[in-house]
Amino acid sequence: MPAPERVLPDPDGDFTLTPDAALRIDPAGRDVADQLAGWLRPATGFPLPVTDTADPVEGRLTLTLSPTAAADIPTQDTRSAGAAPRDARDGGTPTGGTRDGDGDDDALGDEGYRLDVTAAGVRIVAATPAGLFHGAQTLRQLLPAAVESTTPVAERWVMPGGTVVDRPRFPYRGAMLDVARHFFGVRDVLRVVDHLARYKLNHLHLHLTDDQGWRIAVDSWPRLAEVGGATEVGGGPGGWYTRDDYRRIVAYAARRHVTVVPEIDLPGHTNAALVAYPELAPDKTAPPPYTGTEVGFSYVDPADERTYAFVADVLGEVAALTPGPWLHLGGDEAFKVPAESYRAFVARAQALVAATGKTVVGWHQLAPTEHVDGRVLQWWGTNGDDPDTAEAVRRGARVILSPGNHAYLDMKYAPDTPIGHDWAGLIDVRRAYEWDPGSHVQGVPAEAVLGVEAPLWTESVTTLAEIEYMFFPRLPAVAELGWSPRETHDWSRFRSRLAAHGPRWTTAGITFHPSPEIPWPSTPPQIPTQPTPHPAPITTTP
Repeated sequence: MPAPERVLPDPDGDFTLTPDAALRIDPAGRDVADQLAGWLRPATGFPLPVTDTADPVEGRLTLTLSPTAAADIPTQDTRSAGAAPRDARDGGTPTGGTRDGDGDDDALGDEGYRLDVTAAGVRIVAATPAGLFHGAQTLRQLLPAAVESTTPVAERWVMPGGTVVDRPRFPYRGAMLDVARHFFGVRDVLRVVDHLARYKLNHLHLHLTDDQGWRIAVDSWPRLAEVGGATEVGGGPGGWYTRDDYRRIVAYAARRHVTVVPEIDLPGHTNAALVAYPELAPDKTAPPPYTGTEVGFSYVDPADERTYAFVADVLGEVAALTPGPWLHLGGDEAFKVPAESYRAFVARAQALVAATGKTVVGWHQLAPTEHVDGRVLQWWGTNGDDPDTAEAVRRGARVILSPGNHAYLDMKYAPDTPIGHDWAGLIDVRRAYEWDPGSHVQGVPAEAVLGVEAPLWTESVTTLAEIEYMFFPRLPAVAELGWSPRETHDWSRFRSRLAAHGPRWTTAGITFHPSPEIPWPSTPPQIPTQPTPHPAPITTTP
């Protein structure tokens, strides 16, 4: 999970991990090997030393970086041939041919990998550390669910034999966490990063600012965090990230090949900023702090040059702290800003993003505004007929798909879901899975789709347990849409594979919704009624 591009099972190639096993690596793969060993040691109790590939080791796991890594396995499609997947541990694995279906061997690219499991050992080959990391996540899933335990377990650690050749369909695969409506501390965010990495999602979009709170320190405008960060929905204490906090999140994510995408929402959704700096308001008067959930009433003054000095300072500082290529401008629900003023503001704000060296990302309300090279629109509509977005694509924009009625993780699963909303409809697991990013918006061809993202807005989400409950089991559905070839898309097989992850989540201490659509092997836990302590992030900090 997500479904690999190609799978060739080998019934005679099962590998058993034993106490004398070791990891052999190329030097450039050392960090991935260290993380893989860190995942496997607690449950197995095995030392799993990490050694250079030149050292002879029995029972080995080998991670190899190869610039010419290729998908050179037979292209037999066992599913279409009628053969059932041999391994039922994770509900079987769909198989598929190459992307173009011609049977040729293709390079694995920046994130692809080849995983070979034989009786003699396990080998992951990739062209980059990111590919090795994704292959290591697949290896982790091939082991029994007990591997997620934080204490030693008596288990026979067998991986089914065969070969997996895999690479993503889309380069951008992510989730968004809204930390503005309710604030979540660094440890919670790090655990969210682990959840994304587990399913080969490679972007974490942080919604850092909104009416209810400003969540990142800006040295040149210190009251943004000190004053604007002191509130949240419902009147809680709020909070914000220091520069070091943010650096820690970025570094932790980077080690797991997840890129942080910061969002500074402008020109609307700015009440917290106006409380801190009234001179940014159109009437130069500080509004009261806002702890409700309405939208569309606040905006910075688009006619005042002081506003653009503020935007330049904030974007410049956030960009300097962010090594990734993206800077999200927001741009949605600025209902009170006249259309011409909105277009003029966005044009200047996009230029300020470009001046930082970053690429503009914004919600699809930016579509009718002036185009800048490389810009990306994040589409959150519920009707795939959007002429403005289609026209922006014709002018060169790319699109991230986040349809509100399929990908919004703050929507309820069912009418009785205890938290969440239903303005975009109820989103059960099948609805999260049954759509195609490559053809969802009319006039937006697959080649213009950068990828997919599952946003979680937190007006009603207050704890890590509730984040996890809304993430799982829908997050893997969106991850599969972003990663897997379209020809592997099959609801029946997906729900069977997903069911086998319930025991993994339970063992890892991850809260999830026991969706009745999924044939869980046992009854999963219900959402806690009170906040409960959670373990530290699944993997270690940098």
